[in-house]
Amino acid sequence: MIVLKTSRELAVMREAGRISQKALRLAGEAVEPGVSTWEIDKLVRQYIEKAGATPSFLNYGGFPASACISVNDVVIHGIPSKSILLKKGDIVGIDVGACYKGYHGDNAWTFPCGEVSEAAQALLDATEKALFLGIEQARPGNRLGDVGHAIQAYVEARSYSVVREFIGHGVGANLHEDPSVPNYGTPGRGVRLQPGMVIAIEPMVNQRGPKVHVLEDGWTVKTRDGGLSAHFEHTVAITPDGPAILTRLD
Repeated sequence: MIVLKTSRELAVMREAGRISQKALRLAGEAVEPGVSTWEIDKLVRQYIEKAGATPSFLNYGGFPASACISVNDVVIHGIPSKSILLKKGDIVGIDVGACYKGYHGDNAWTFPCGEVSEAAQALLDATEKALFLGIEQARPGNRLGDVGHAIQAYVEARSYSVVREFIGHGVGANLHEDPSVPNYGTPGRGVRLQPGMVIAIEPMVNQRGPKVHVLEDGWTVKTRDGGLSAHFEHTVAITPDGPAILTRLD
């Protein structure tokens, strides 16, 4: 069931989004060679809790950390660890959520660790652009197929692949709500968007093929072919005036 948010709920969600975005930015600033992903996760938790919120991911389904930190060929759900030390040239996907007064904000970004290869930077640029092309389609009267198609068409035109097994989702009092928000689709198909809906749009784009596999820890998702993967995400409200990004610092 899709839950439409009231103006009051959207105001709370905007604050949840602001907290989660600030935590994500702090995490990105910490991405440097020699830093462990555990250290970055600690920064995320400290900021979110100091801001009067709780980390959305901590203990969610048993996840043991406050941020998902995914390096290079890890697509999503990387578990922070003291033994994972970042190296120059890595690309580091960080996914952060904050729950404030019962509502969630959810966002992700993939950061370069120092100078990265041209191929890695091109993947980051394409995935970021695909996110915003998807957001542009998040307007009343459009359908989720319009959002997914905008992402898919841009990505595949550049010979990258969209991950199929993991997709975006609705956001609200629950971290994951209806509707499902695929990063692929057919224009004019799928759920019709209407004011009050809030969705997480989050392209996960692979450098090579689309296939992924989950490691034995039950969380970490990697590309099957060892190619790089990038992940970008915003929480977006559908308003009468178009899409409103709730996880953005204005």
